[in-house]
Amino acid sequence: MTPTEAGDELVFFVNGKKVVEKHVDPETTLLTYLRRKLGLCGTKLGCGEGGCGACTVMISKYDPFRKKILHYTANACIFPVCALHHVAVTTIEGIGNTKSRLHPAQERIAKSHGSQCGFCTPGIVMSMYTLLRNQPEPKMEDIEDAFQGNLCRCTGYRPILEGYRTFAKDLNCCGRVANGTGCCCSERENSMNGGCCGGKANGPSCCMKGKDDSVTMVSSSLFNASEFQPWDPTQEPIFPPELMTQSNKQQKKICFKGERVMWIQPTTLKELVDLKSQYPSAKLVVGNTEVGIEMRLKNMLYPVIIAPAWISEMNAVQHTETGITFGAACTLSSVEEVLRKAVAELPSYKTEIFRAVLEQLRWFAGPQIRNVAALGGNIMTASPISDLNPVLMASGSKLTLVSSEGKSTITMDEKFFTGYRKTIVKPEEILLSVEIPYSKKSEYFSAFKQASRREDDIAIVTCGMRVLFQAGTIRVQEIKLSYGGMAPTTVLALKTCQAITGRDWNEKLLQDVCHLLAGEMDLPPSVPGGMVDFRRTLTLSFFFKFYLTVLQKLSKDHSDPNNLCEPVPLNYISATELFHKDPIANAQLFQEVPKGQVVEDMVGRPLMHVSAAKQACGEAVYCDDIPHYENELYLTLVISTKAHAKILSIDASEAQSVPGFVCFVSAKDVPGSNITGIANDETVFAEDVVTCVGHIIGAVLADTQEHARRAAKSVKIKYEELKPIVTIQEAIEKQSFLKPIKRINKGDVKKGFEESDHILEGEMYLGGQEHFYLETHCTLAVPKGEDGEMELFVSTQNPMKTQEFAANALGVPANRVVVRVKRMGGGFGGKETRNCILTTAVVVAAFKVGRPVRCMLDRDEDMLISGGRHPFLGRYKVRKLNLYNEGDLTHFNQKLEGFTLRRCWDECLSSSSYHARKILIEEFNKQNRWKKRGMCIIPTKFGISFTVPFLNQAGALVHVYTDGSVLLTHGGTEMGQGLHTKMIQVASRSLGIPTSKIHISETSTNTVPNTSPTAASVSADINGMAVHNACQDILKRLEPIKQCNPKGSWEDWIKAAYENCVSLSATGFYRIPDLGYNFEKNEGKPFCYFSYGVACSEVEIDCLTGDHKNIRTDIVMDVGTSLNPAIDIGQIEGAFVQGLGLFTMEELRYSPEGNLYTRGPGMYKIPAFGDIPTEFYVSLLRDCPNSKALYSSKAVGEPPLFLSASVFYAIKDAIYSARKDSGLTEPFRLDSPATPERIRNACVDIFTKMLPSAEPGTFKPWSVRV
Repeated sequence: MTPTEAGDELVFFVNGKKVVEKHVDPETTLLTYLRRKLGLCGTKLGCGEGGCGACTVMISKYDPFRKKILHYTANACIFPVCALHHVAVTTIEGIGNTKSRLHPAQERIAKSHGSQCGFCTPGIVMSMYTLLRNQPEPKMEDIEDAFQGNLCRCTGYRPILEGYRTFAKDLNCCGRVANGTGCCCSERENSMNGGCCGGKANGPSCCMKGKDDSVTMVSSSLFNASEFQPWDPTQEPIFPPELMTQSNKQQKKICFKGERVMWIQPTTLKELVDLKSQYPSAKLVVGNTEVGIEMRLKNMLYPVIIAPAWISEMNAVQHTETGITFGAACTLSSVEEVLRKAVAELPSYKTEIFRAVLEQLRWFAGPQIRNVAALGGNIMTASPISDLNPVLMASGSKLTLVSSEGKSTITMDEKFFTGYRKTIVKPEEILLSVEIPYSKKSEYFSAFKQASRREDDIAIVTCGMRVLFQAGTIRVQEIKLSYGGMAPTTVLALKTCQAITGRDWNEKLLQDVCHLLAGEMDLPPSVPGGMVDFRRTLTLSFFFKFYLTVLQKLSKDHSDPNNLCEPVPLNYISATELFHKDPIANAQLFQEVPKGQVVEDMVGRPLMHVSAAKQACGEAVYCDDIPHYENELYLTLVISTKAHAKILSIDASEAQSVPGFVCFVSAKDVPGSNITGIANDETVFAEDVVTCVGHIIGAVLADTQEHARRAAKSVKIKYEELKPIVTIQEAIEKQSFLKPIKRINKGDVKKGFEESDHILEGEMYLGGQEHFYLETHCTLAVPKGEDGEMELFVSTQNPMKTQEFAANALGVPANRVVVRVKRMGGGFGGKETRNCILTTAVVVAAFKVGRPVRCMLDRDEDMLISGGRHPFLGRYKVRKLNLYNEGDLTHFNQKLEGFTLRRCWDECLSSSSYHARKILIEEFNKQNRWKKRGMCIIPTKFGISFTVPFLNQAGALVHVYTDGSVLLTHGGTEMGQGLHTKMIQVASRSLGIPTSKIHISETSTNTVPNTSPTAASVSADINGMAVHNACQDILKRLEPIKQCNPKGSWEDWIKAAYENCVSLSATGFYRIPDLGYNFEKNEGKPFCYFSYGVACSEVEIDCLTGDHKNIRTDIVMDVGTSLNPAIDIGQIEGAFVQGLGLFTMEELRYSPEGNLYTRGPGMYKIPAFGDIPTEFYVSLLRDCPNSKALYSSKAVGEPPLFLSASVFYAIKDAIYSARKDSGLTEPFRLDSPATPERIRNACVDIFTKMLPSAEPGTFKPWSVRV
């Protein structure tokens, strides 16, 4: 079949406007179409694999099968534009804007300080908007569930939930049911409320009240919800009437053909069967959640795609005598809806399997995926770690297949999967429907899944377990135990099941099953995916949970006094409980500005981020949002696939045949120096040798990103491999160290240890961390056509070095290169220097072709190329546990002045009710064998300044225009941390004018030169002083004019100054004085001052699975006199949650050859909404002005990150309790991050002892600890 000569038309609506597209490439995603064709750049690209939610849009369509209009979220980055026929799309631009009116979903996230860098904000807003369209009065639980598919790296999620809580009708104040148990307004439980110590904030018993009550007032209100515009669901746009009338007409088959792929969408089952017979290798696609990722990330190509979404038989839901039959094209969300209804209406004995499916769907990807992914697709993908296939296999679900030969029904059993990603379904056959059976009386079913992260994560091990007893007995009649993650396919434990059929459900059966499973569910030590001990242990742990759950149900169902069923021990019951999380409760306390501070003076007030509203509307411009130049080209990097090798040859001839190819760029094209990097130890392009996987060898230029990608993959490189050094241990063995090696010696260390009564020593490993800024590295280079000038738009924290490295590569002076930074979608240090390896490649390419060149790295490229936070291996020896005091000297001989750590410590002990809760935790642990709680309180001291002294300088430029408006520029860049907002506040106070008169456009090297990177948490300190100094210069010049007209307005004075030829432009400069440190002599002053903080965290671990939940965290942080409490608290919470990832879940995994496996959100897990502490209390220390910084403030940003170690050590505390129950009381090693694998393996018990580990050195591991 070929398309008609005229070609079919694709008709859909975007934000109420009709779009008719005749030339559609099936490989084009909705995101690409929105951004490139329609110029709607509010929808962002964060990962390209449906894992971060930055690209979330709302899809609306009339469902002819359910006879209603559906609104649902989807990931535009994997949604095929071809699937939009007769569908309406709503993007962030379509719901509100700053020019007319913000939608309440946009306004509330902005005003509640839920948008920092803003790159994730449009996606989060669209998730909330879609929820409101479906549920105008959502519950708080619905709101939290709606965000399962959205990630944010900046905020720590709390302010987003706090702002959107105002839409919930069931919750109030702190997040608990109003005045109920746990509510901050409840007198009964005010010891656990959000008001710090338990007394109501500012009440007579409040710990925040000092002696001078009249001076210090504490507030917990960062925004005023009463100012929010009301949410009126009747005012939303209607579904396009044209699409409603279209729904009454019979759809006709459509076909679209692109360069490589043909998309066919039939309307009848016969058409579909005929097509599959004609194209047996064609892929059937409903949600594109698997095929789309395979084509983009795995370089797969499927020339024919058939979309069966319109086939009525494949969307039908039928209730039969034996179960519920779902058409294979039914989405997982629709399956969920039907099963929930069935569970509510049917007797519980009939819905055991349904409840297990629902439990798996609860944690299956995010809503954006569940809304489009089909049940049949999940089965036919045949993933060995599918969440649903073990349930369907264990339940004996029936599959109906159809082909030109007719229909057949098969049972999904051990014969269904024939190999890795293979089934017995023939190429010409189609999965038509799936019947999930009712359970029977005396039949029990459970499903379990363990992943690295609870929300939106692929399974490590998953299972479905079913047992049927002989009526009225505890004798096993049938049993099926099905596992995913234990073989190349979903498998049944046939031998184990056979051995226990006919046996009684008792302790002896449990023991035998564990021994049998230990043998049957074995894994070779080199198995892909690694985690061998953990995965094997989970098979036993899951069965143990199932065993206990069934025991409980048997006891309940057999109320007979002669019941032979063993009772579940009371301290084992918690092992059977499904995961439950209370709604988020929180409070943020800060010191109010002094009475009498003028209203216009915004310093110290919780001012909203200046770009928050623009970010919430999708109007904020990031680097890749800049409109395309007419003759612009796209660049894709060609990178090394070897960790260490000689380059023998580079062949780009095949790339030349790709449509749109322009040229290949390599080291020979560099007009200046190919040597680059902070230490001059890197190359723009590798020449002879590559030293890591991801080393940039060259780049391809083409007319589009898709063509550039294809061409880059076609470049062939031959290598001669050399031995790489991959791990820290290998580096130590080979004496491969960064030089010079620095040491600090203080006192007679040897003598100190010799005289010590007790010495604690050991080793600890801390894994590295990917920065995971939501906006990947991006550069747009525009040659200006004369004198070697180049204008660069870059997502960087370091304009100066970007300018310097680009100029060096081009062989021109720095004054020919201008670097401009509007904002970044997150940075966290990852864009301090690492952007330069991309930027230099882009500028060389732009120079070569003389045309604008753009490159925004894909997430997998970014993670592979740019590096991250380093791993550490530490060996320690401690002889004294202590806490500093005022006036003490640090180990580097700096005297501690203004030392507030003990105040933070005491306040945190009090506000967290540490001692009382410690007793409660001990009691909980006595009563629970398989769930344990732990708590830990941790202090931090963080030195503020660059340790390279000359970097502690900053400049600013202030222009005052004749209308009185002020354009402010400074050397810092905005990456979401609110630096521009704070600088506007500083200028506002300095000049004595409202913040509304001050604007910051961007950071650029042609306004403020020689800027230090925005890093080390000092940017507000140094740039703030530079801004202040520039403003003071302006004020000095205005002084004579003000004296002549003391009652004049600001505008009067500026007009007079201009007319009197007074300069209204000033530069400001500042350097931190008296800094410098000598390592050899261990003397000097490396830091200007220190920031202090304390955190207390409580966790609960599941000893059987290694899962954990963060119950509560209390933080007390000294930020001096806060410039902006909303921004500072946001920085504290964001840093804490990023640290939560560092210490508990984010694990970079490398092959022994140095190849990074974890290249995107699919395998690398940052904390999600559900991972933050259920109770999250942050308090800024009061009355602690800092004499060393502007307006008595202190730096914030990096200092709070280490406080997340309180969670790590709380986990270790809980593990200690579990080990104690196994008779182990000696100290034990726990490396970071404390992943479920490490937690479970550390909880040594009868199950772990059944599974001895393979001897290291006897096998090649799948991954190594770098």
